[in-house]
Amino acid sequence: MIPDLATMRDRFRKVAGKVAAPAARLRNKVAQIFYGLFSLGWTGSNRHWRNYEKAYLLLAGLSTPLVLSVHSIVSFDFAVSQLPGWHTTIFPPYFVAGAVFSGFGMVMTLMIPLRALYKGMDEIVTTRHLELMCKVTLTTGSIVGYAYGMEFFIAYYGGNPYELYAFKNRAFGDYYWSYWLMVSCNVVSPHLFWFKWCRTTPWFIWIVTIFVNIGMWMERFVIVVTSLHNDYMPGNWGYYSPTWVDVCTYIGTMGFFMTLFLLFCRFLPLIAISEVKGVTPFA
Repeated sequence: MIPDLATMRDRFRKVAGKVAAPAARLRNKVAQIFYGLFSLGWTGSNRHWRNYEKAYLLLAGLSTPLVLSVHSIVSFDFAVSQLPGWHTTIFPPYFVAGAVFSGFGMVMTLMIPLRALYKGMDEIVTTRHLELMCKVTLTTGSIVGYAYGMEFFIAYYGGNPYELYAFKNRAFGDYYWSYWLMVSCNVVSPHLFWFKWCRTTPWFIWIVTIFVNIGMWMERFVIVVTSLHNDYMPGNWGYYSPTWVDVCTYIGTMGFFMTLFLLFCRFLPLIAISEVKGVTPFA
């Protein structure tokens, strides 16, 4: 976003002389300092653009394997333990697919309302883009559903009674409601995207992505809580109920995220100006 921040900096500099009110002049000066600081002295010279595009390509190349490595390593925190329900080799690809699945769901959850609220946004983020994102969501949702099924199969085929009990407890124990809610949201709802109307109707896509977000949150709940509440030690057995601290922490983090997101929408370009300029006929 460095070129876009420089564009915002120059825009405020251009109108600085036309601002008369003291409060408006102060806001303009603060905006110049803010955008000037984060634009890192960008001038749009040939050298700047060449270095920027090299760094852009390098970071894109690093990000691709990073998606695989980060979530695989996170999954090892569970997979290398001896706890039934966690000790499974399917976790690395399962976590990677789940990360892409939940990421696309959250992006569409936030993008579709913005696309409807901001004039002209639907000409940049078109229905075709939404349809392609729905196809990715359908694919990764199917992979996640396959992982759910393979967990049960491996527990049965491996002959470990403790592992099999852990998965039976997930589906039919005290927390059965969380498991089947997870399956309904993560496996059943994305399959509506087999139909073209479902993939090209923004309000319907938004509803499905809400279910995807709920399902992925429930997946974390199922992995952590149902595996720990009934483990090897009978003294650890119990039923987890969230306290007011848990609820406030959860609501607070959601509020903190939405605050940062709305501040981003208010003060930074939603669409990269420099990239849109590059594909226009008069670029």
